Amino acid sequence: MRRGVNLLAKQTANIMVNQQQQVRSYSHQIYKETLQPLISNQINDIKEAGTYKKERIITSPQNSNIKINTGAEVLNFCANNYLGLSDHPELIKAAKIALDTHGLGLSSVRFICGTQDIHKELEKKISEFHGTEDTILYPSCFDANGGLFECLLGEDDAVISDALNHASIIDGIRLCKAKRFRYKHLDMSDLERILQETQDSRVRLIATDGVFSMDGDVAPLPEIVKLAEKYKAIIFIDECHATGFFGKTGRGTPEYFGLEGKIDIINSTLGKALGGATGGYTTGRKEIIELLRQKSRPYLFSNTLAPPVVGASLKVFDLISKDTTLRDRVMSNTKQFRSGMKKAGFNIIGNDDCPICPVMLYDAKIASQFADEMLKYNIYVIAFSFPVVPRGEARIRVQLSAAHTPEQIDKAIEAFTEVGKKLGVIKVSNL
Repeated sequence: MRRGVNLLAKQTANIMVNQQQQVRSYSHQIYKETLQPLISNQINDIKEAGTYKKERIITSPQNSNIKINTGAEVLNFCANNYLGLSDHPELIKAAKIALDTHGLGLSSVRFICGTQDIHKELEKKISEFHGTEDTILYPSCFDANGGLFECLLGEDDAVISDALNHASIIDGIRLCKAKRFRYKHLDMSDLERILQETQDSRVRLIATDGVFSMDGDVAPLPEIVKLAEKYKAIIFIDECHATGFFGKTGRGTPEYFGLEGKIDIINSTLGKALGGATGGYTTGRKEIIELLRQKSRPYLFSNTLAPPVVGASLKVFDLISKDTTLRDRVMSNTKQFRSGMKKAGFNIIGNDDCPICPVMLYDAKIASQFADEMLKYNIYVIAFSFPVVPRGEARIRVQLSAAHTPEQIDKAIEAFTEVGKKLGVIKVSNL
C-alpha cells in the first residue's frame, strides 16, 4: 500500500514537472515569435552603427589610477570623481562608523520608518552649503528630477527647457501635465520668445542644467535670471556636474556668476564630486520641499538613502566647506589639459573653466576606435555617440579630477596626440 502511494506521488510530481516544462516552452516560443526578433534587430542596428556599448570591468577602488580585469593599471580620465573623493580614507571611515551606529539600511521609505537623525542632519548641512531654506534627499538625482515637475506643475502651467538638458530632466518633465516647450541650447533670444508666448500660463518654470554634462558648457544664468524676473518665471537648475567644484568655493553655477539666492530650485547629486556613491537631493524654497515630501513619488515609494552613504556625505560637506584645496586643484588640472589639447590640434568644446572636456571626433566609429586605441596606452576613456549625444557629434568626454597629477595629464595628452595622428584626427603640421 505504501509503495503504491509513493509511486502515485512520483507520477504526480513527474506530471507537474512536464506541465511546467511545457508552459515554459510555450512561453519561450511566444517570446521568440514576438519580442525577441525586435530586440535582436535593434541590437544588430546598434552594433552596425558603431554605437554598441561594452562595459569594462574595474577591479580596484575609483581613483585617477585604477586596475581593470585584464590586470592592467590604467589612468582614468572618464569618471565623475571631480574632487578625487571616491576612495578618500576619511569618507570610508565615516561610512564604516555610520554602518556600525545606524546599520546597513532602513528597509523602508522615509515617511514610514526610514528617517534617521543623520538624514535630517545631512539635509540641514546641504541647505547650509547652498544657502537655501530646506532640502529633501532622494536615492539619486535621477529620482529627484523624476519627482519634481509632476508635483509642482499642472495643466495651466508651462515648463521651458534647454534643448540639451540631461535625460533625467527630460523624463521628469514628461511626467507632468504642464505645457512643454524647448528653447535652443543656451539661446536667450529663443527663451525670451517662448516666455512671451506663454504669458497666459499660471506658472512658468525655466529648467536648465547648470553645467552641461556632455558639452562642458555653462548655462548663462545672469541672462536667465533677468528674463525670469522680467516675465515672472521660476528657475530650476540641475547642478550634478557643478556642486563641490564649480564657483570660487565649489557652491556651483549660482556662485560662479554671483547669483546666490536667485535660484528657486536646485537639484544635485551625492554620486559625483561629493564622494561618488549614490544619492541626490532637491534644495530650495521651504514650501516646495514640504510639498515634495507629501507628493513626490520617487521619495514616497523608494527606500531611504543607506546610512553609510549618509555618514560619508556628512563628512564630504565638512571637507569641502573647510577649504578649497581640492576645488583649486581640479581647476588647475582643467587649464593644463584644455590648453595642451588645443595646442595639439584637437577641438575641445565647452567652457574653459569646466573640467568636462569633450574631445570632438564627430564620427561614432572613429570615436569608439579612438577609445580602444587609448587603452593600449593605458589611458582609460570612453567614446560617446548617439543616443547619448546627437548624431554626428560623437566624442570622447574627458573629465579632470583633483586626483590627477600634472604628469598624468601630460601622459594623457601625449597618448591623445599619438592616437590622433594614427587615426588622422589631427594633422601632423599642427604639432
